[in-house]
Amino acid sequence: MKIAMCQLNPVTGDVRGNTRRMLEVVQKNGALSPDLYVFPELFLQGYPPLDLLERDWFIAQGLSALDDLCDFSRRNPAVGILTGVALPNHVPNGKGLFNSAVLITDGRILFHQNKSLLPTYDVFDESRYFDPAPEIDVVAFKGEKLGIAICEDAWNPLDMLQNPRYDFDPVAKLVELGATLLVNVSASPFYLGKRKRCIGLMQHHSKKHGVPLVYVNLVGANDELIFDGSSFFLDAGGALRLMLPSFRESVEIVDTAAPPAHGADPVEDTIADIYDALVLGVLDYTKKCGFKKAVVGLSGGIDSAVTAAVAADALGPANILGVTMPSQFSSKGSVDDSRKLAKNLGISLKKIPIKTPFNGLLRSLKPFLGDDKPGVTQENMQARIRGLILMAISNKTGSILLSTGNKSEVAVGYCTLYGDTCGGLAVISDLSKTKVYELARHINREKEIIPAAIIAKTPSAELKPDQKDSDTLGSYDVLDGILEQLVEKGISRQECVAKGFDAETVAWVYDTVAKNEYKRRQLPPGLKVTSKAFGSGRRFPIAAKYKQQAPPLDE
Repeated sequence: MKIAMCQLNPVTGDVRGNTRRMLEVVQKNGALSPDLYVFPELFLQGYPPLDLLERDWFIAQGLSALDDLCDFSRRNPAVGILTGVALPNHVPNGKGLFNSAVLITDGRILFHQNKSLLPTYDVFDESRYFDPAPEIDVVAFKGEKLGIAICEDAWNPLDMLQNPRYDFDPVAKLVELGATLLVNVSASPFYLGKRKRCIGLMQHHSKKHGVPLVYVNLVGANDELIFDGSSFFLDAGGALRLMLPSFRESVEIVDTAAPPAHGADPVEDTIADIYDALVLGVLDYTKKCGFKKAVVGLSGGIDSAVTAAVAADALGPANILGVTMPSQFSSKGSVDDSRKLAKNLGISLKKIPIKTPFNGLLRSLKPFLGDDKPGVTQENMQARIRGLILMAISNKTGSILLSTGNKSEVAVGYCTLYGDTCGGLAVISDLSKTKVYELARHINREKEIIPAAIIAKTPSAELKPDQKDSDTLGSYDVLDGILEQLVEKGISRQECVAKGFDAETVAWVYDTVAKNEYKRRQLPPGLKVTSKAFGSGRRFPIAAKYKQQAPPLDE
């Protein structure tokens, strides 16, 4: 069977536009005569559509799109189209909706398969909207028996996982029912290391059952989620015969009956994949939200430099404005390095000093501040003045403001609400400080784009004389090591200490992360590139008192 693997980038909610894009692809590739076009999970509505799924008019739009596809198929009877869509579940109980894959041919819906396994963890909340499939089956199509699985349905091989989330393996059931070709339609978000894990799981299915497998994944970014595509075809022996590119649209046709070829092992995700993910995340978020330009506050530090570099790559240098806002505490290098960065990137730069408005604000607030030695209040005032300036520019120019805080700072609240946290998108909020440095070196891999002085300088907020981040946070290497254990692995304090970290430092980090939940709740959406990001995939209470530690062992 010749299958067109359609790795495309839908716009969430734009059912009409997504349908139009499908038909464009089908018509463009018609001369190649594929037997079946395969589109990703929930492609017609985009993923994730969230509470749009609770609106009857939105579901009706999906059904209308299916009618349009059937009309097209009636005029082109040789075409088979498999796409993801939300379908009503006409039963008196339950959510009333299925996450489905619909096979259209000869002007009609030949078959539809509903999703069995509904993920409700991390960023997923499918049980909020969908009912699980009451049954699954295979469908005869052009000499094959298709076993159609939807994303999570293929992520639960019971004989491979140590602690499976579900007690049912839909893929094994499909093979038991006689499937000769497995097709997985997915909307699987990117995180570092996911690609290899995904291919490993799918290879397990192919090798175990001796059945070829087609995996078609969404590409593009929707809010904080980035979809890498990386679709592939495995032959009956599990060999990787074809892999589509990551982070861009692609349509490739594979002949499942072609002689087996020697497969290649999947490559490890690298810092280059993180960079490409962030570029796609910035591009799609701004474009889908209606922005064409972006503004970035340039402090002369590594975080704003990396953010600006990603933004310039995503939107083009001509569409990026950097703003440097020195105070009386800023070093000469903060302006000079920002100026050199802007020149290297080819972006515009404006200098707006904040000394005068800061001093004016100090005079206005003297009845409240008194004559005490300046402290955190005065430091935060500077950050908020900068936030005000950047938001004013954003409003006036119609540009999106990109926030520059990293995951280390966000975790422990080393940021100022309504100051450096202002913005419409937090570009590097899922990158630890040490990863930010790694990304900077990647950006400079061929030539110096981020000035060497920025990479070499000691991190500082420059809100008071001789300030260094390490005065408050200690070593970033240590902090990031502890944060990885807490945020991404979720282990207890005792387990973290057992890994060799200082007990007092661990206690400070764990307590500080918990205390700053209220700040993170108010941050702009942040692009997710690790297995556990702050935001929709990590939900902790604010008004709470707890310690993340294991219970004592019984003696």
